[in-house]
Amino acid sequence: MDLASDPRWQRFNDASRPCLCCGRVFSGVFDIGYDHPDPWPHGNRGASGQDVLSVGTDTLSADLCRWGEYRFIRCVLPIPIIGTDERFAFGPWGSVNPANFDRYVQADLEGDSERFEGCFAWLMNRLPGFEFDDWLPCNLLPGAAGQRPVLEVHDGAHELAVLQETGITFDQLLDIYAAAGQDIRPHLLQS
Repeated sequence: MDLASDPRWQRFNDASRPCLCCGRVFSGVFDIGYDHPDPWPHGNRGASGQDVLSVGTDTLSADLCRWGEYRFIRCVLPIPIIGTDERFAFGPWGSVNPANFDRYVQADLEGDSERFEGCFAWLMNRLPGFEFDDWLPCNLLPGAAGQRPVLEVHDGAHELAVLQETGITFDQLLDIYAAAGQDIRPHLLQS
């Protein structure tokens, strides 16, 4: 199924066609990121206006978080979109053990991301459109040079593991956006 012939997909990717009801324009797939891991108790770093939010010895930057004995790394959880070469991604946090955190930071500081081969991580953000009672087990894999690492949900652990392999439909993507508070479906139906 090729999305190129879907008029909703065409409107979604055409920034020159404003919505008739509100003038809103769309320029294609956008990701959903997270300011901090869900358990972080000290508020939103972005809203604080600080590059690094520090409370005592706890620190949160755009990519790393230390909270007590816990360590978190900001990641990308990609999901391909069926019918296109594009992918959607969440930008959640992965919880890793302190030794793996230190190895990741050291490799990053030395500009040698190949030295970090990856590790086990727990997905530490609730994702709109997906239900899970406990944190999901994942593999945290090095990203491409200069990119955040990638989270891959363990096989069979959750429907996200399947979707990372098989992809989501455009309708499923729109449902994720709606669950995240950005229901754009009505804006894509107008001619």
